[in-house]
Amino acid sequence: MRYLPFLLPCLVLAGTACQRVDHSSSTPLVGAVTAMTPDAPLRDTRWVLRQVAGQPVAAPEAATTPAPYLFISAAGTAEGLGGCNHFRGGLELADTDGQLQFARLASTRIACPTMAVEQQFSQALNTTRYYRITGDTLRLYGDAERSGTPLAQLVATTMP
Repeated sequence: MRYLPFLLPCLVLAGTACQRVDHSSSTPLVGAVTAMTPDAPLRDTRWVLRQVAGQPVAAPEAATTPAPYLFISAAGTAEGLGGCNHFRGGLELADTDGQLQFARLASTRIACPTMAVEQQFSQALNTTRYYRITGDTLRLYGDAERSGTPLAQLVATTMP
C-alpha cells in the first residue's frame, strides 16, 4: 500500500521511465515502465538496407548518395535502389502469415565501381519467401522458419 502513490503515475504515464528510488540506496524499488513500439507497416514505408548476407551495409560516402532501399507500395509493387541501380517489379504478399515473394525485378544497368552490396541485395530479394517486422526493422528470410541470419535486414525511415 505504501508504494501505491508511486505506482499509479507509472501506470498512467505508460511509455515513460518511472522509478521509485530509496534515497538511502540507489536500488530502484519499482522497475521502469516502457512503451511497446508499434511495428512499422510493410507497405508505404521506405526500408533502408542495413545488413545483407549477414554483413553490415556501410552508409554511402557522399551525403547526396542515397542508401540502398526498398519501397513496397499500397498497390503491391516493389521498387528501390540497390546502391547504384534502381529496380521495380511486382510481388506476392500474404500479410497474414508473413509470406512475401518478389516477382522478377527489372533494373537499370549502370556500371558502378562497387557492385557487391547491390548484387547481394538483389540475390536476397530474389530468394525472399517470408518476412518479419519487429518495431522499425524488416527482416527478409528464405524459409518458413524465419530463424537464424536473415537474407537482409532493413530499417524503416521517413520518405525524403
